[in-house]
Amino acid sequence: MTNIDSLTLEVTDTAAAERFYADAFGLTTQLRFRTARQPSSGFRGYTLSLTVAQPGDVDSLMASAVEAGATTLKPAAKSMWGYGGAVQAPDGAIWTLATSNKKDTGPVTREFDAIVLLLGVADIAATKKFYVDHGLAVAKSFSRVYVEFEGGESSIKLALYRRKALAKQAGVDHEGSGSHRIAVNHSAGAFTDPDGFAWEVTTQQSLDA
Repeated sequence: MTNIDSLTLEVTDTAAAERFYADAFGLTTQLRFRTARQPSSGFRGYTLSLTVAQPGDVDSLMASAVEAGATTLKPAAKSMWGYGGAVQAPDGAIWTLATSNKKDTGPVTREFDAIVLLLGVADIAATKKFYVDHGLAVAKSFSRVYVEFEGGESSIKLALYRRKALAKQAGVDHEGSGSHRIAVNHSAGAFTDPDGFAWEVTTQQSLDA
């Protein structure tokens, strides 16, 4: 099992990014930041999602994200699968806030079930095989449409979706070029997947940060 320890976002202002994610979502240990060195334009090929218990939690997190400086891409609304919306952080990362429930069943909280890194890929079958070969176990798989991997004890999960469909889901155009501006940190060896997403070895410095 290749568990995800944290995610590194490449940003223009690391201090500002730390403040935003703490204020918007209460995220601290799950994210790392470093200064972006490579150009990036348009859709970066991934989204990050906070899955929560109920619609009220979605609304609360979206409101705090916008207050902290995010831009609304898709207002929160009901859908066939539940309730959710999408925002873009000041650093350019796209976040969705989502729940499978359509009604509130308790008090609103700031808690989330998981962070889901959803990669938009060119060939789901090939990328699925790549990750299985690198030690990930498949939790859910729907033909060549969607794949979700087991996350073990980590709060960060990995899933695959078709790039165009992922961009549409987030409310943006699928075109983009340059750096993904994200890296996945884990304890095994470094590698890069077929769509250019980098996995890096977690260092003691990052654990102590």
